[in-house]
Amino acid sequence: MAEAFQYRALYEYNKDREEDIDLMPGDILTVNQASLRSLGCTEGDEQHPEHIGWIVGLNERTKQKGDFPGTYVEYLAPVVAPPPNKPRLQRPLPAAPGTGPLHPDSTSELQVSSLLDLTEQFAPPDNAPPILVKLIEAIEKKGLDSETLYRTPGCLAGSENTQTPRTDLTLLDQGQCDVLAVSEALRSYLQDLPSPVIPSSVYTELQSALQSNVEASPKESYTRLLSILESPPVPLQNSLTLQYLLRHFSKLGQRWEKSPRALGELFGPLLIRLPNAGCDVSLDLPVLVLEKLLLNRTLEPEQAPPALPPKPPKPKAAPSSLANGGSMSLSDAEWYWGEISREEVNEKMRDTPDGTFLVRDASSKIQGEYTLTLRKGGNNKLIKIFHRDNKYGFSEPLSFLSVVELINHYRHESLAQYNAKLDTRLLCPVSKYQQDQVVKEDSIEAVGEQLKVYHQQYQEKSKEYDILYEEYTRTSQELQMKRTAIEAFNETIKIFEEQCQTQERYSKEYIEKFRREGNDKEIQRILSNSEKLKSRVTEIHDSKMKLEQDLKKQAAENREIDKRMNSLKPDLMQLRKIRDQYLVWLTQKGTRQRKINEWLGIKNEAEDLYSMMDEEEDLPHHDERTWYVGKMNRVHAEELLSGKRDGTFLIRESSQKGSYACSVVVDGDIKHCMINKTITGYGFAEPYNLYSSLKELVLHYKHTSLVQHNDSLNVTLACPVLSQQAR
Repeated sequence: MAEAFQYRALYEYNKDREEDIDLMPGDILTVNQASLRSLGCTEGDEQHPEHIGWIVGLNERTKQKGDFPGTYVEYLAPVVAPPPNKPRLQRPLPAAPGTGPLHPDSTSELQVSSLLDLTEQFAPPDNAPPILVKLIEAIEKKGLDSETLYRTPGCLAGSENTQTPRTDLTLLDQGQCDVLAVSEALRSYLQDLPSPVIPSSVYTELQSALQSNVEASPKESYTRLLSILESPPVPLQNSLTLQYLLRHFSKLGQRWEKSPRALGELFGPLLIRLPNAGCDVSLDLPVLVLEKLLLNRTLEPEQAPPALPPKPPKPKAAPSSLANGGSMSLSDAEWYWGEISREEVNEKMRDTPDGTFLVRDASSKIQGEYTLTLRKGGNNKLIKIFHRDNKYGFSEPLSFLSVVELINHYRHESLAQYNAKLDTRLLCPVSKYQQDQVVKEDSIEAVGEQLKVYHQQYQEKSKEYDILYEEYTRTSQELQMKRTAIEAFNETIKIFEEQCQTQERYSKEYIEKFRREGNDKEIQRILSNSEKLKSRVTEIHDSKMKLEQDLKKQAAENREIDKRMNSLKPDLMQLRKIRDQYLVWLTQKGTRQRKINEWLGIKNEAEDLYSMMDEEEDLPHHDERTWYVGKMNRVHAEELLSGKRDGTFLIRESSQKGSYACSVVVDGDIKHCMINKTITGYGFAEPYNLYSSLKELVLHYKHTSLVQHNDSLNVTLACPVLSQQAR
């Protein structure tokens, strides 16, 4: 699984806060997976940074770490291994001792005569050679308006000094260089590279692409050329350098109002060097290639950067009393847990229904900031609570006087006011005072009425789930039938197309024969049959296409049904758990089963499927000695259960440390299933690890079949192996 993800910057961004980082187009940014998860992102969200907002990451070029806007970048790929180390750049030797200071025109200058190949000058995540970046940044910063910038070689023809210009990089950093000298140094840099930016290995292919796309649109030509100029045919460093230069040339064209053709004539020969002899490509190739590449950029100029995601002003430190507000202080609120880890929150929110929530201190440790964790769609959503000028809220404008006021507002109003995707209220607080006391009412009548509410909610959710399940099963069968039909269409089309080919092959001979004989009637009959066959193939193709469209639409609907079913499961589990705990409480208080049945809406006691305990006081399941056998292996357990009736069972320690095993007789055979012991309780599988003890688990499955965990275990734990019933 990926530990991080990488993004590429599309626009320039200059940070306006201390915690932000600068971006340049092409910058590679690495974002830790845990950082995205802390923002509430689920699997797949990382591919849509524009929907995330502000993201914390590392700029691989500048090594800055901080916030950047998700709307300014595009998703690249997951990162499994760290990027390779960058190659060391050529470093000038210091002067020998005693030889005096270096001449200002020597090693402090850009030595274009001893350049390394592009593949040795830099490596990703950099997107251009450092020397080239320095030169272009200096030009774009102060020289784009210069009329003498990039003078053509003809302009220098009359000059007595034909020596290649040199530029002091130290002065370049200080912004003291003449722009004309810098531009000539850039030209010289490109001319003196050991091999050109666009290598000669692709010249023939570029020539073919230009010839075959004479009438193509600029975008089509651009796409075709770009596919040739991308790695692996062209080394990655060359491809990145070319893209960097194209951005610069596009800016020149817009500022100078020069056509792509003029720019191609000026810069094309710097990127493509044609050999003096034996060349099969046109002499205009350098000009034409650069012209086509720039033409698309001219017709489709770079878009303006999108709007920045909303980001609240930096909060000011404030005493905790400011968060209290109203008649109740924050520290007294049952849903406020203070400084608690994200892992602890996930455990407390596990298997809870939608609308469950709690508030904790923000992990940023900034005083006045908090995090609301909300259960929605079966997942935990993290929502930051911002604080500024004694006001609180989820986003600007901050309008609540306290966190308590904010939470109370959304307990009555939908969070869709803040985010359209969070159409729910804060329904069920996770109380720090009643974590071990699910039943909060203090009278049997009140508990019974609450049991009735939970049971009704459970039945409604169950009914909704059953309807979805039936629909899901039906559509799944229909999808399979349509897939089979499409396979049949493919075979039919294949047969008809073979017939068309056969007829066309033989028809030519017969048509030629009948034409010599002057038999127009037979010729017409052959052509008519051919047209009918082709028409039939077209009809079959159309029918298949329509079926494929129906299949795609129905498959999408089926996935939505599956999502809705999965979102209901946590609610069902939690409601059943709460309902069962209410039943246990009522039974322990001595409430008669007839009264419990009234609350459950059960008229006939024979239909009682929800009673957690039999009314008989001597039920053997209450005595652990009748079913718990301690350390016993599988073979001994099978010997003990051999010949017993269905439902006879025992619980033993498992060979897997920390777990237990249930051995039970099913259809005369003996089956074994693992019992997990987790932090949430005992159970056969997630999310059913709910029971506080083995005894509670046994009493539950006395009435509930194990078939919900395994289709081959349609049995209840009816009879403990060491009880009188089993003998």
